[in-house]
This record gives sequence, structure tokens and C-alpha cells, in this order.
Amino acid sequence: MILGLIKSNFPGERRVALLPEDINNFENEILIEQGFGDSLDIEDAEYEKAGCRILSRSGVFEQSDAIFSLKLIQSVDYPLIKFGQLIIGWTHPYGSGKSFMKEQAYPKELVVVDLDSNLPEIFYKKEVIRAPLPEGLFQMNSFYAGFAGTINALLAFGLVPDNKTKIAILGSGNVSQGAFNAISKFSTNVKMFYRRTMPIFEKTYAEYDVIINGIEVGTENSPILSLSEQQHLKKGTLIIDCAADAGNAIQGSHFTEIGAPIYKENGIYYYVVPNTPSIVHRSISSILSKTLSEHIFKRDVNQFNKIKDIGSLYDGNKKILS
Repeated sequence: MILGLIKSNFPGERRVALLPEDINNFENEILIEQGFGDSLDIEDAEYEKAGCRILSRSGVFEQSDAIFSLKLIQSVDYPLIKFGQLIIGWTHPYGSGKSFMKEQAYPKELVVVDLDSNLPEIFYKKEVIRAPLPEGLFQMNSFYAGFAGTINALLAFGLVPDNKTKIAILGSGNVSQGAFNAISKFSTNVKMFYRRTMPIFEKTYAEYDVIINGIEVGTENSPILSLSEQQHLKKGTLIIDCAADAGNAIQGSHFTEIGAPIYKENGIYYYVVPNTPSIVHRSISSILSKTLSEHIFKRDVNQFNKIKDIGSLYDGNKKILS
């Protein structure tokens, strides 16, 4: 298939999903948007030398069977999306991508491959199936989400914590591990709460100066901190939601951007940036490129279109959205 890679115009996004050095024996013909590697000082000629065609943004959309956009495609590009096109990337259909699904994916019968870090899925009309990709494919991206988000939040807040600063980290996954790796460089007064010990946090949450969340609860589960519970937090408490589960894990919270990462409400400070790994784009891009090249770009992406004709590969994995 013809796979087009566009430069993400998501606010603050600087990661480069494919480096020329990783282009080798790809089954797909690759189209690259002009200036795709600018944030890493990669010239278009380097992609051409690797066998890619360089086109304008509109040209990539027009000539591609499938579009890869690292982050959610923004509304300015909606007119460029063709009927029935295959869309691959972090679309977040259950969260920030709900409007994209409603306004574009369903009306245009797009096949959407959501590269969720834990459970990649394929969406088509109202059908959802498990994508034929390994779980935890982007664990390092998740680690950097916690690491970079924590550092960025502290700097934006103007705080270098010490052992007098009481810090809680929620979760034990890659995001939380990244957050712990970052904040433990400044303070040893850090407590990590897991599923088993979460009841302890529920009793002591008002004691902390900094609360870092690494858990995505989604819309189907109860929030970790409800609106009423947030009223009992100390004035000036900093909540860093590295899982960027806006409005869900921390009820009532909303997304922020790298350029304006923190907002204050009722004396509490909130950090909910959804693309924190972009802060360290020079470190994470090479990791992403190798992972995506091996599991997405190198193989014929037409494999994801099999959802249109559910076969034995997907038996037992299909579900229907209401």
C-alpha cells in the first residue's frame, strides 16, 4: 500500500516517527510530508535518498491509501481525509479522539488503528477488534511520558522538591516508573501507591504537596480524586497527571499544552499535558522510529483493513460499540 506520513500539528508535538536510517525493505511505498524531520534537522533529501517520495501535506493525503499521524489528526486537516482511508496513530477513540471518530471516522468509513500503549485496537464503523500488534509496544514512550512530564511540571511550577516535600505517585506501570525515576533525583520523601495500597492513599491524600498520577481510569471507572476530595487538598497542591487522563482520573481536570502546562483552580495546580514525551523528542524519536518501522511501516499495512471482512484472524476478538 501507499503509506503517507504527515508531520503532526498537535500543539507542541516535535517527535519524528520515522528516521531515514530505519527505512529498509519496507513493503509499503512511503510518502513523506515536506519538512517531516525538521525538528531533528533531517532534510527532505535524506528521506528521498532512502527511497521515499516527498510531497506537500495535501499531496500526501491525496495520494496515500493509509495515513500515519503520530498524534490525533486536527480539525484543520479533516477536509483532506479521503473516504475509506486507513488512519494509523495515537487517535484515542475513547478519549480525546471522540470528536474525530464522530465527525470523520464514522461518516467517512475510515479504518482507524489506535496504537494504544497497552491494547492497540482497530476501529471500523462501530466494530472494534484487537490489532495484531504486541501489547506494551510503546513502553519507553510511556516511561518518558512520566519522566519528562514530572520534570516539566516541576519547572513550570517553580519547584525543586526536597525531603520536606511530601510526594505521592499513583500506579506502578511505565508512566509511574518514569515519574519515580525523575522525582527521586530530588527527594526520597516519595510514596508509590499500587492497586493494593490505594486504600491507604484514599485516607491520606490530603497530606501531600505533590500528587503524580500514572493511571488511566477512563470514563467507565470512578475517579481517583473526585471533585469533593480535591476540596480537602492543601492549598497550593500540585497535581501532575502524567497519564493525561483528563477529567477521569482527576475528576473535572482538563488538558493543558506544553506552552501553558499548568492551570490553577480553587487553590490547586493542575498539569495535564497529553504529549509529554515530545519534551524530550531527541531522545524518544529514535526509539519510536525503530519500533514503528519493525511493527508498522515495514509490513504491508493492508493487514489492518481485514476488519472490513472479519476473518479467522480476528474471530472472537470483535466487539460492537453502542
